[in-house]
Amino acid sequence: MNPIIMAAGLVAVGLLSPGMAVTSAKATPSVHISRVWYDSPGRDSRSTTSLNGEWVQIKNSGAARRSLKGWTLRDRGGNVYVFPAFTLGAGKTVKIHTGSGKNGASHRYQRRKTSVWNNSGDAAILRNAAGTSVDSCSWTQGVSKYC
Repeated sequence: MNPIIMAAGLVAVGLLSPGMAVTSAKATPSVHISRVWYDSPGRDSRSTTSLNGEWVQIKNSGAARRSLKGWTLRDRGGNVYVFPAFTLGAGKTVKIHTGSGKNGASHRYQRRKTSVWNNSGDAAILRNAAGTSVDSCSWTQGVSKYC
């Protein structure tokens, strides 16, 4: 059944107020994974450059700043990055790199010595501080994926 016709019928019988929206698509969370670059350019050498060539970009599409303290970013293999005290501004993105570097507002570093994201298939999973899954992005081929 057409959602608009269904909504009109519900308004007519008083089960839905006229200002309520009806949607059948899953809403994107305000803080979500926007892109994953899982195949570092060049040879996987475990150098800082190679490790920082793979990253997960997280975006805050909301209108308010969001604290990510205690949130986690994990893969299917059990590698977990826990966000320290960090606030992501409204409309801003942050890249979580695998290797080492200086943490800032738009780049964070896991400080790992080996790659995390599998080139042949994996998933990036974002959970809030309570451990509830907020978003995920999976892939099977290529070098990067918009989520």
